[in-house]
Amino acid sequence: MRIYEGSPRQDYEEVLRSIGAFIDQRGMREILLVEAPDGFIIQGIVGASTEASAWSDPSARVEKETYTFLDDDIARFMEEALARRRTGAPTPATFSGGTYERSLRVLGRYIDQQKPRDIFFLEQDGSYVVRLLMGTRQGARHVLAEFTGDELAAMVDQGPAWRGVAV
Repeated sequence: MRIYEGSPRQDYEEVLRSIGAFIDQRGMREILLVEAPDGFIIQGIVGASTEASAWSDPSARVEKETYTFLDDDIARFMEEALARRRTGAPTPATFSGGTYERSLRVLGRYIDQQKPRDIFFLEQDGSYVVRLLMGTRQGARHVLAEFTGDELAAMVDQGPAWRGVAV
């Protein structure tokens, strides 16, 4: 991640956590995230309640939304998230962010441990398929990992212990 070179935290954990908070605020689901040279592209499904006509029941309209976040946008998200946590938001031991904020944070931690060149992942029904571009002695190659909803929930539960926080 070019933008984070030289900054105190150079990890996917905080970046993806911040993006997850945005996704939670938009009410997106079934997301796709691609790292680009200058930021990230996020796509997901958003449902909106609409009234079709006076004679019908309310129906849900589903739309696919796509966002491109440049490095400056991501830096702003991270600053806003840090400010939110400093102003009385829950401490790590009681953190109760949204589903994507929690899930993407622990996925980011996993990704940080792998040290990839770039990332791509998609989520469906709480399960994730992650594709990492890894540098090897033979050159770059993609590596796949899959996380079920149960595995991710266990990772979220382990999060405070990873950070040395007693629960």
